[in-house]
Amino acid sequence: MPGLPADHARFARAALPAYGRDLDTPLRLLSLSENATYQVCDDDPIVLRVHRPGYHSLEGIRSELAWMAALRRDTVVKTPELVRSVAGLDVVTASVEGRDLHIDAVTLIPGCTAEEVPQAVGFADLGELTAIMHEHAQGWSAPADFTRFRWDLDDILGPGARWGDWREAPGLADTDRAAIVRAAHHIAEQLSEFGTGPDRFGLIHADLRLSNLMVDPAAPSAGITVIDFDDAGWGWNLADLGAVVSWIEDSPEAERIVAEWLRGYLKVRALPDEHLAFIPTFVMLRRIQLTAWIASHPDADAAKAIGPGYAVGTARLSERYLADPTWLR
Repeated sequence: MPGLPADHARFARAALPAYGRDLDTPLRLLSLSENATYQVCDDDPIVLRVHRPGYHSLEGIRSELAWMAALRRDTVVKTPELVRSVAGLDVVTASVEGRDLHIDAVTLIPGCTAEEVPQAVGFADLGELTAIMHEHAQGWSAPADFTRFRWDLDDILGPGARWGDWREAPGLADTDRAAIVRAAHHIAEQLSEFGTGPDRFGLIHADLRLSNLMVDPAAPSAGITVIDFDDAGWGWNLADLGAVVSWIEDSPEAERIVAEWLRGYLKVRALPDEHLAFIPTFVMLRRIQLTAWIASHPDADAAKAIGPGYAVGTARLSERYLADPTWLR
């Protein structure tokens, strides 16, 4: 799958007239990951998202925006609001030298990402919001043309996985790869047994890490706004918990966050003991998935920030996952 072109800023700029802006309106890069997001810096700021080619179809992007809007309308979950183009389109096409990319726009959310001020996040509140999202997804009548991809084992752990192959992560010795292989085999066995029944598998956000949560330290009562539904799709509900502790899965802080998240989630949605027993498996699954992601996204902001030791840490956590029955329990 091709990545974003290096000149992604030109596509954001090419889209400005579609939203009634001049071509020379200042832009500020907010983040670079699967997509590039830019703030349009004028008296009425909005956020443009330049989509990576081949990651989603036009119908897939529209489906993402439809669920995001439904959550805003039907629940207390706060999400950005779609900004339509001057022509009334939800997604526009920007052309640069014969190349086309999809672009959408949403409102600018005040504040900053929770990654910048993690102490401002109430993880029990996030657990409650996640449960509300899962409940909504289970009862929602999606549009007839709704389409999102599926996060199954092959798409997460396989050599052709959507976020890349963890085996190509930098810094891994053969013994490290062997440890992760053992953990991945155990995860596959466990989740094949767990299954994909509707009480455990459905439409999920799939990337509820701190960088995809907006908070405003100046207005604590505003709560959490959930952003970036780009990876939303069909997956295990508890994978959303795994994403919450992204990058810190092996830290003592992760254990506290998991406990707080569960306290909020269980206010809204029951989780049988059978499901709770799989929490270490979903955290380990996410860790391996992110190890693949840093291998395939070396230029992404998060991959640069996390450093080369993360993959080796995955091998050590794999060993703990297999040997320590008390981890995250």
